[in-house]
Amino acid sequence: MIKAAIFDLDGTLVDSNELHVLAWQESFREFGKEIPMERLREQIGKGGDQYLPVFLTELELREFGKELEEFRGKIFKQKYLPNVRPFPRVRELFERIRGDGKKIALASSGKADEVEHYEKLLGIEKLVDGRTTADDVAHSKPKADVFISVLRLLDHLSPDEAIAIGDTPYDIEAAKKIDLSTIALLSGGFPQEELRDAGAIAIFRDPADMFDRYNQLPLAG
Repeated sequence: MIKAAIFDLDGTLVDSNELHVLAWQESFREFGKEIPMERLREQIGKGGDQYLPVFLTELELREFGKELEEFRGKIFKQKYLPNVRPFPRVRELFERIRGDGKKIALASSGKADEVEHYEKLLGIEKLVDGRTTADDVAHSKPKADVFISVLRLLDHLSPDEAIAIGDTPYDIEAAKKIDLSTIALLSGGFPQEELRDAGAIAIFRDPADMFDRYNQLPLAG
């Protein structure tokens, strides 16, 4: 029996993926690296610790990897975070899930202060039973650390007692490592076929579509 829904945030509950792409592009340029937008988009969903090694050599990671990631975090908060918008009907979806007696948690590859900002933006602070961010674990997605951590926060639920909801193949990959099933959303910009091939058990357009078709969800009832 499903007892909890574990949500990703960026691209799942808030429309932020393209803004993260722009922040990464600007940051790489600052350090002399020109990377095509499409390549940057393909890796969105990973935390910085997993994202940077895709584009930097080991030498570059040692020389300026940390500085680049700090620069990206700074410009994202200053320049892009104010432009992030919530997807419609997230609060209504959360209230429906809570009304069914299920818990809700957040498991994000983002930083804690960004997650707190999104919770306020969405008006869901009092509807969340637990949260894990990149600041709480050793490795971000597609490692499974955030999901392992959040299940512990939810009274040590087992993976078969929860379901993850995310928008990228990396959400699905991370969840699969601990046999946690994933509902995928198209709101983050990844193709339906890619999400299905990664192992999503169901695919919806966005949170509003989940709400409208709630009775079709694996966590309904």
